[in-house]
Amino acid sequence: MAIVVVVLLAVAAGIGGSAAVIAYGSSCDLDSLRSVDIGANTFVYAADGSLLGSIPAERNREPVTAKDMSLWIRKATIAIEDRRFFGHNGVDIEGTARAAVANLKAGGIVEGGSTITQQLVRNLYISRERTVQRKVKEACLATKLDRARSKEWILTTYLNQVFYGNRAYGIEAASRTYFSKPAAKLLLSEAALLAGLTQAPSVYDPFTVPAKALARRNEVLRAMLNTGVITPRVHRLAVATKLDLRRGKVYDAIREPYFFGYVRDRLIEEYGPQRVRSGGLKVYTTIIPRYQRLAEAAIRETLDERDDPAAALISISPRTGAIRAMAAIVPNRPKNQFNLLSQARRQPGSTFKTFVLASAVEQGINPDSTYYVSAPFTYRIHPAGNCDDGSWWCVKTYANDYYGWSSIRSATLRSDNSVYAQLTLDVTPERVADVARRMGVRSQLDVKGAFVPSIGLGSIAVSPLDIASSYATLAAEGVYSEPMAIRRVVLDDGTVDTRAGWGKPKRRRAISEGAAAIVTRILEQNIQSGTGTRAAFGRPAAGKTGTAELNVDAWFAGYTPELATAVWMGYTRAEIPLDSVHGIAVTGGSFPAEMWRLFMEPALEGREPVSFPEPRMWPEWKPFTRGEYALSYDPNAVPETTETEAETETETETTPTRPAERVPGAER
Repeated sequence: MAIVVVVLLAVAAGIGGSAAVIAYGSSCDLDSLRSVDIGANTFVYAADGSLLGSIPAERNREPVTAKDMSLWIRKATIAIEDRRFFGHNGVDIEGTARAAVANLKAGGIVEGGSTITQQLVRNLYISRERTVQRKVKEACLATKLDRARSKEWILTTYLNQVFYGNRAYGIEAASRTYFSKPAAKLLLSEAALLAGLTQAPSVYDPFTVPAKALARRNEVLRAMLNTGVITPRVHRLAVATKLDLRRGKVYDAIREPYFFGYVRDRLIEEYGPQRVRSGGLKVYTTIIPRYQRLAEAAIRETLDERDDPAAALISISPRTGAIRAMAAIVPNRPKNQFNLLSQARRQPGSTFKTFVLASAVEQGINPDSTYYVSAPFTYRIHPAGNCDDGSWWCVKTYANDYYGWSSIRSATLRSDNSVYAQLTLDVTPERVADVARRMGVRSQLDVKGAFVPSIGLGSIAVSPLDIASSYATLAAEGVYSEPMAIRRVVLDDGTVDTRAGWGKPKRRRAISEGAAAIVTRILEQNIQSGTGTRAAFGRPAAGKTGTAELNVDAWFAGYTPELATAVWMGYTRAEIPLDSVHGIAVTGGSFPAEMWRLFMEPALEGREPVSFPEPRMWPEWKPFTRGEYALSYDPNAVPETTETEAETETETETTPTRPAERVPGAER
């Protein structure tokens, strides 16, 4: 008697599809359907198409086409969920009654009561209330959907949306979650397991209750046998197969986390967090995996001890701004989520002198014929005070060595702080900041108090991305390219987003071709015979070392015509002096320069060396008037130019005779 009641109720609730259409009439409208708000994961790929990782939706989902699904999952799903799928018109009263009887006999859910089309409508339908009225409308909509769409479309859409447990929505996410493989490669026994999960995913969860999952899988296989989908022999072999689960990590594992985080931030800026997390985007980036491996190897080969400081390396294509490598290693903190390359701000030390030099050249100051005195230098910010209370800016060189009269070129090769302090004041901190900003530095240059005399010596904290980007401007003959991480974004409907301008270099001239060429030639000499000799590797290259105040950060930034790379080294837990790493005090010309070379040499291996091009127009030199400062030293006590200093000058330089009296503000 109970069985009869259940059957009658099932028939009453289901109603024939045609009858439901008549009952609802025009108010049963397919336009009322909408995609369920499950969302889909966003996937991020490297330049070679390899997967970097996913930005997971709240519920994992990765829609695929019918050809990307194994035939077994389609057959298994129909056999257990809707064996008359290809024969009914969207509603199957006979199937509903049969499922109700089977479930009652089993004392649980063993067979679905609704057709696949009805289940799909239920997911697409806005209302989820459990009423007879809703069931009637569901039957009506299912019938209309069956008329409007092919069976292939209905089945594919259903398989892309149904819940399989463990946050997996859709067959692709399920296949990767339970078997670490795409849905196209599912075997019969695997497909049967997944098809059996949809009625009660938590009840049959193979990770937590494998015995129940195995029994449920075998029920699906029996249904496939009973419907003639598989032969008795195939059935026996499949039933004898173990579960062989392989928990997938594709939705959790992330390669290149620093670059990945940078890409995620750019996407959120463009699309907002919700669409990035659940918009099903396919994001193709500029990163080159081989360069990533080389960057990590360069760091690990140099810093190979457990208590070593952290290091970061970023490399950019000068012509496009495309980021080719973005790697960082933080010992004892492998899961560090703070992006050392784009978010961290550390003092760049003498790498910032390049912007002072570029500003001077841009103003027509000849670095070969313009001389300053290399000596301890004091700039009295306040008339009263001293070096200790901060009211005076007191500058010394790193090693407390001084060379008397020195050209700007020679001071660059020695990275002479005292000369560059004076030069910064002459070109003005405001102009140094302006040139740095135009060339690519974005960090803190707009904050109040940024335009201080010490800016030229690297007192303003910047990121490695800033430094790499600005040095890439020099490699590109003075043309700045905005750093580019994303080449192309494919939206969830399969179209390429052309509106956002992904992959199109954003370029503008920052400094003149001639100014860039002069700076490049001086920095090229710096690698050959200046502070950056450990970076030399037998091809044209230019670069500058940097060591921050108190020796807490060390840098090397350099470039060839093809690639610009910046290396930073320091401790992340605090600003700890790099006084003893592998037994030596670190400067930019030591470990950072070596890491730069260890990356650049193999990265460019196989390419013909390319010289820096000649500019179409060299800078026009102008008469130069020094600024007005108060000097702490006696001009009459300045030592004569030494023989060593004279030897470092180029043939084009002219060493002036020492004036009898050095008057601040006098032209020379």
